[in-house]
Amino acid sequence: MGVYNEQGAALEEPEPRHMQIKEKKGGSPCHRRMSTRLSPRRRFSKDICNDMMFVVGGWTQDDPSCLVEQFCPEYNEWRTAARMVNNRGNVAVETLDGKIYTVGGEDNIRCYSSVERYSPDTDSWSTDVAPLSSPRSGVCLVAMDGYLYAIGGHDGITAMNTVERYDPKMNMWSKQVPMLTRRTRAVAAVLEGHLYVIGGNDGDMALSSVERYNPVDGTWSICAHMLCPRENAGCTVYLGHIYVAGGKDELNLKLCSAERLDPDTMRWSPVKRMRSKRDSMSLVVFNGALLAVGGSDGVTNLKTIEIYSHETNTWRHFGSMKSKHPGGRVVVLC
Repeated sequence: MGVYNEQGAALEEPEPRHMQIKEKKGGSPCHRRMSTRLSPRRRFSKDICNDMMFVVGGWTQDDPSCLVEQFCPEYNEWRTAARMVNNRGNVAVETLDGKIYTVGGEDNIRCYSSVERYSPDTDSWSTDVAPLSSPRSGVCLVAMDGYLYAIGGHDGITAMNTVERYDPKMNMWSKQVPMLTRRTRAVAAVLEGHLYVIGGNDGDMALSSVERYNPVDGTWSICAHMLCPRENAGCTVYLGHIYVAGGKDELNLKLCSAERLDPDTMRWSPVKRMRSKRDSMSLVVFNGALLAVGGSDGVTNLKTIEIYSHETNTWRHFGSMKSKHPGGRVVVLC
């Protein structure tokens, strides 16, 4: 089976040890209760994994579809899942306790404070989740120690340094110590017990600055800056490092560059550039592989996926999603 690019031209066949992700039509979401037995060519490793990958949201005035898709490794295809209750773009997406949460966001009328929760077992969204203290878009959302942290964002007037923590047992958000810098469209990652908030925009320009939160004493501290400013990037932890890729810089140029932070040296080092420029992309680890998904290259919204090889420090094409998701985000449920 071939993997196809967005114009339908055949690309190189994935290596046998990788699972290929290709575009297919129709079907309903797959759930945990279904078989996860994969053929050898569909495995990332010798172990069978149960990771589930979802792309959530994606809204523009011209394309307000806000589709949700799930990749089903059993059938090597993307399937449409239930839509969010409220269609919105620039929504923050994260997983906690086997559920997907969407926080904030905006449409062409207003910013939202509401939060929705998706259950993959029932393929349904619920809105009985406590809202943020105020509406905002471009929020950075990350899970740590059984809580969700909603960080920064934009309320339609100014970038914010607000930090709120969600307790799923109490269904309650509580204000935490604010960041040192106002940031919207930043990214975040948790590594070795600390929460890192990276880049974003302070309301005037894209940022290269990084700050780290210590949940033990509730303090923020400045870390080494990235090699270049970027907002709307993709970010994840992979092989003990924080990887950041894509986004756009202070000149509003879309980026294909990538870099990683070594927690031992606290220094950033460059990673091989992706094949495509990707603003508003997602960077995720799926069944042991680092994937760059979607985004915009400045001309069109992308469906394509790239896979990174740590051994060779290279990216290669790895298939595509079924639909374009402008401003949507990809998350993985383990």
